[in-house]
Amino acid sequence: MKSATQKKRFSKVLLYMVLIILAACMVIPFLWMLSASIKSDREVFNMNPFVWIPENPRWSNYTEIWTKIPFLRFILNTTGITLAVTTLQLVTSSFAAYSFAKLDFKFKNILFLAYISTIAMPWQVYMVPQFTLMRSFGLNDKLMSMVYLHAFSAFGVFMMRQFFQDIPDTLCEAARIDGMSEFGIWRKIMVPLSKPALSTLTIISFVNSWNDYLGPLIYLKSQSNKTVQLGLKMFIGQYSSEYGLIMAGSVVSLIPVIGIFIIMQRHFIEGVASTGIKG
Repeated sequence: MKSATQKKRFSKVLLYMVLIILAACMVIPFLWMLSASIKSDREVFNMNPFVWIPENPRWSNYTEIWTKIPFLRFILNTTGITLAVTTLQLVTSSFAAYSFAKLDFKFKNILFLAYISTIAMPWQVYMVPQFTLMRSFGLNDKLMSMVYLHAFSAFGVFMMRQFFQDIPDTLCEAARIDGMSEFGIWRKIMVPLSKPALSTLTIISFVNSWNDYLGPLIYLKSQSNKTVQLGLKMFIGQYSSEYGLIMAGSVVSLIPVIGIFIIMQRHFIEGVASTGIKG
């Protein structure tokens, strides 16, 4: 009995050690980025000895990034695109998920399978036809092109459907008996009960849209329409030796992502767990 307890304790200690090592591997690059953002170019790669906090921190890096390139314009463009895409994905995904989870119509399962199968298709496969279509609509080099491209999410529909299926059908049936419309059931019953799943989808959609690089690179050409990721790339191209400034811009670009995760982390794990229970 004692041996079994010792083995269990040893396994737990070993597991925690592995988790600590993995966490350190994830955190150290971010700490290095923070450290480099307040250093001069000469100090960034000075490893003999390596100093996390320099004697004279170069806080001016965080002011110069706003004058070297139109960084504020890039942030505003990215914020507008991200908020619009996230909002539309929440609405469209929950709408479609409600239909697939709680309504009965012909070929429902076939349509759902065909829709979510697009998740396995790489974007590069239909990138050229999609670009041709958007150009024919006159949306080339327009911020709205990024909104239209990402307004629908097959993964969001799949995740929300998994959550909706765990909500008892009796709630919907009782609401229909009381004369409530399907839109009313979605708005007053399904949405309030699905806050964990909506929070999870919000984080995923926000992060994917904010960090998108290839899409804006293809569709947005003029400088006034560039996003944060394209701005950093342009900054690297123009000031390739100013690593302190590059790291400062990267830190600033991470703040909205970290903020949205902190705000919604309370529901994030619950949403991931609950949407993965039922297949």
